[in-house]
Amino acid sequence: MDLFSQRLLNDGVRKREVFGWAMYDFANSGYTTVVLTAVFNAYFVSVVAQGAAWGTLAWTLAIAASSLIVMLTLPAVGAHADLRANKKRLLVGCTVACVLGTLALVGAGPGDLWLAVLAIVVSNVAFSYGESLTAAFLPELARPEALGRVSGWGWSFGYLGGMLTLGLSLVYVLAAQQRGEPATSFVPVTMAITATVYAVASLATFALLRERAVPQNTVDEASTGVGIGASLARLAGTWRTARRHRDFCWLLACGACYQAGIAVVITLAAVYAEQALGFKQADTMLLIFLVNIAAAAGAFAFGYGQDRIGHRLALAITLVGWLVMTVLAVLATGPGLFWIAALIAGLCMGSSQSAGRAMAGLFTPADRRGEFFALWTFATRASAVVGPLTFGLITWLTGGNQRLAMGCTAVFFVGGLLLLAKVDMSRGERAALPEGAA
Repeated sequence: MDLFSQRLLNDGVRKREVFGWAMYDFANSGYTTVVLTAVFNAYFVSVVAQGAAWGTLAWTLAIAASSLIVMLTLPAVGAHADLRANKKRLLVGCTVACVLGTLALVGAGPGDLWLAVLAIVVSNVAFSYGESLTAAFLPELARPEALGRVSGWGWSFGYLGGMLTLGLSLVYVLAAQQRGEPATSFVPVTMAITATVYAVASLATFALLRERAVPQNTVDEASTGVGIGASLARLAGTWRTARRHRDFCWLLACGACYQAGIAVVITLAAVYAEQALGFKQADTMLLIFLVNIAAAAGAFAFGYGQDRIGHRLALAITLVGWLVMTVLAVLATGPGLFWIAALIAGLCMGSSQSAGRAMAGLFTPADRRGEFFALWTFATRASAVVGPLTFGLITWLTGGNQRLAMGCTAVFFVGGLLLLAKVDMSRGERAALPEGAA
């Protein structure tokens, strides 16, 4: 069987173009893996915040602030991309901003709180814009019946990119630790490695990916503005349109709920491992490296599986897996059980995100892809505010009880399952068709 069959792609789309699109997931995944998940989050709490009791809360507030900015501005960015047909040009700008923001983290040392916060906010906002813009290309490349598989290609490529960046960083960290160097010496180098891989790997995307959208004729001041007022006005307009797509709205609510739990794992797993279980920096990086292997396998396998068994069932299975992972993480008192929990998280991470993106693609009208995917990213960014901030507040209010905070994360996955039950795939796909096409 041809796993990468041309028949899965829309007319005129070549395999090398899909490779270029998937390479953006490859490029940007190092940012989430090294900066948000494995290295800089724990470094921020222990070194930049100098181990203060409010360190975890400060980190979650920085993540929440960046997510809030994305929520307020991304609808206007998505609408502008649709109207001007310039997703690719905007993607280039977002990439440059994220790379520069990541490089700024090189200078963040003990006590450099505001530098670290500013660099995290800038880089994470730019990363989120890029994530939304690249997702909006998916329905242009893949046929509706193959969105899950092609989405899975992107996610699996992404985890391979995350492994490359983390692997290079881990090699350097191990060598530095053997030389007796402190974290203030080797962590900044890992930020430079991450920025370099991001910049170089994304060149394949810009060389191979085509902009197929055409500029729309209806252009007005409110829809092209990029200020907060224009963005909120556009968000209201987008929401009024989306409300007619009932299942897309249920999917938004479901995604916001379960993504809140995933956001906790992505941004706080290393903090939890080091603070609650006593992991060392190299141990945490090795753990996340293996999690990325599981995530790449999960995204690729579930990409094919979800097209066969259905996206909703595939997503439900992964949400149950997330619940199991949460229970194991809370029960873990040593490395063994937590490693099992982390591997389950890896298998579920790529598959759940791939399934959600594919379902959003199926429910999105062809002429409003950038705008609807901006709304999808709005929902997931809202979850990135609620999830980590809830964890940080519970930890702070309970005097550092990381286990209780992790246990409360299960509520997000239960909520996602309940909301997913409201989604009707056939009805949602019909609503996305042009009038008269159903």
